[in-house]
Amino acid sequence: MGGVPGVRLPAGWAAAGRRSVRVTLAGGAGFYLFLYGFGSTVAATYALFAAVALAGLSHIPGTGRQRAGVVLRLVPACWALITIGTFLSVRTWSAVLGMLVAGFVLAFVAVGGPRAAGAGPGLQLMYILPSFPPYDPGSLGERLAGATVGLALLVLAEAYVLPDPPAVPYRELAARAAECARGCAAELAGPPYALSAAAGLRAEEAGPALRPSRVPEAERPAGPGLRDRALTHTGLAARTLLVRLAALPPVAGAPSAADREVLGAVRDTAREAAVLLRGRGPEPGGDAHAELLRARAALAAGPDDGEGPAVLRRHAAVLEVADAALAMSTAAGIAVRGRAGAERAAPGRFWYARMGTARLWWHRLAGHAVRRSVFFQNAVRLSLALAAARVIAGEDSLPHGFWVLLATLTLTRTTVRETRRTVRIALTGTLVGALAAAGLLALAGSDTAVYAAALPPLMLAAFTLGPVKGVGWAQALFTVVIALVFAQLAPATWQLAEFRLLDVLTGSAIGAVFGLLAWPRGAQDELRRSAAVLLRGAAEIVVATAARIAAGGVREPVAGVPGHRSLLHSLVLAESAYAQFQSEPRPHGPAGAWPASAAGGQDWQAALLAGHHTLWGADRLLAVPARVLVPPLEREPAEAVTRLGDRVAGRMLLVSAWLDPGGDTPRTPVALRDPAFDGFEAEPPGAPRQYYAAVLWLDSLMTDLERITGEAGEAPER
Repeated sequence: MGGVPGVRLPAGWAAAGRRSVRVTLAGGAGFYLFLYGFGSTVAATYALFAAVALAGLSHIPGTGRQRAGVVLRLVPACWALITIGTFLSVRTWSAVLGMLVAGFVLAFVAVGGPRAAGAGPGLQLMYILPSFPPYDPGSLGERLAGATVGLALLVLAEAYVLPDPPAVPYRELAARAAECARGCAAELAGPPYALSAAAGLRAEEAGPALRPSRVPEAERPAGPGLRDRALTHTGLAARTLLVRLAALPPVAGAPSAADREVLGAVRDTAREAAVLLRGRGPEPGGDAHAELLRARAALAAGPDDGEGPAVLRRHAAVLEVADAALAMSTAAGIAVRGRAGAERAAPGRFWYARMGTARLWWHRLAGHAVRRSVFFQNAVRLSLALAAARVIAGEDSLPHGFWVLLATLTLTRTTVRETRRTVRIALTGTLVGALAAAGLLALAGSDTAVYAAALPPLMLAAFTLGPVKGVGWAQALFTVVIALVFAQLAPATWQLAEFRLLDVLTGSAIGAVFGLLAWPRGAQDELRRSAAVLLRGAAEIVVATAARIAAGGVREPVAGVPGHRSLLHSLVLAESAYAQFQSEPRPHGPAGAWPASAAGGQDWQAALLAGHHTLWGADRLLAVPARVLVPPLEREPAEAVTRLGDRVAGRMLLVSAWLDPGGDTPRTPVALRDPAFDGFEAEPPGAPRQYYAAVLWLDSLMTDLERITGEAGEAPER
């Protein structure tokens, strides 16, 4: 007989099922141990809800062992939250004030990255739980004991029960991109001095693989620490390097020896970076980074006389390839070795390389402590909603007021549109669950054995179906689970289900009200605004950089060009808005969208890349290792680069106005490629290498602008 064919569950179902088993084992074991083993209802409650908070309600990304490590580090924070909540709960005003502060802080720490954001809701629940009757500071020991056992069981379950398949680390993705760049550079450095179709295809796949939207949450280097920042920088530099290699202008015959030397050094540097990222250490006796610096300097210092525009343009493109490879190599060294790898880091582009962890955290927190930050907006919205819910529940007019805050916490969304939709579905699910719970309570009466036997399978169903089927299923099944838990803690009637429905209705209404009053459109409007601000700041730097290139003069080795810090701050806010935007529903027919995109809407990541390319290009063109006198350009090249910079900056302002239009913004679209360029002399006589480097940079910014609006022929990333 043939065997029964294996059944492979979809990834979402499998992940939810594994998590459900771990939550049920940890929470159920602690609950039954304390309730039926030691007769402590308080410890049993905290053991159960500690596991549910940090595994059921929270969504900490990563493998089981990674989540176990996060939960273990959060145990002291849980102790502190339970203790503070216990003592502040004795008076309504102190409980409300504590809820306001704790709600904001625990929501705002989401700026620390996906793991901090994922743990936030669970930590909120650990503070909410002791904020309600019984107001008994004397039971603090039982509360802490129950929570500690529940968390310990959860750590063991996460680490050893049904382990998750590992994801590809971001360092490995960056190493693959570096290895791909090595192959491309090797082909360009030797006959026939062109990329093969296979190499071009590999480059097209390796670069986008580093986009945050394509990387599992646990592997995204989104934290404020040194290594995460450097790893993010490594990915951006690797993507830029692959694009620069693929776009390298062809030459008739063989390229110059200087070109080939630089490309050979790029090949070796990319190989060295890939080896370093994979943890194998640098090759003995090799320093490809230093060799690339030397080859780049030799090419940049070459004579301009006798070289035609095509050769100078090629040299400028090769220098951009070298700069991207050097940035990738430097960032990879910092990502792997920390501050020990910062000896090569320039102070402008790698401003973070010599900062301590506390200072980097402060930089991240201070950067988002502004009204335009979506993290700040979310924290304010949620903290006000929780405080209002605590005021209403604290009047003792609602039995089980804890459920009011739980509903507010779980059903409040970042847009009023999604909150309204979620509340409607959640209330329907809660009504169905309440009817089922009422029937079960009426039939079983005071027979706790029935509830004890039914709780584990229902927990398995709730934490499996909820994440997969949506909030309606989650609320329906969780309502029944809650009823079975409280029926074992104290005698209960069918009215317990009625109280649950009333509390969810109250909590969801509070969430909907504050979702309407506080930034009701979430990141959708904020992304438009922040991207427009980013482009306006970039336009200022473009004009200033082009003017300085034309005028020459004394240049000092400063940490970044003027406006660098302001543009970097705008870039951080735009990136956070984009990250939230990806998780929010899309409006129908986005108002004010540039009409040229075939897919509708803008390529927002292109706007972020335009900000990065503005910073990197300006630093590359103006940064000097020591004080130096730079001669001005001749009249025609000076006029050309100044005019071109003004045109690019003007187009940046045009795109920014369309992204975030005012009441009197003209609605007639204007072509990005200015008609003035048709008669513009792009190759004036006597133009030096720096002119062509600036032109290449400005042209790449125009390409970014075309991608934002869809005029480059690419579908926007949603």
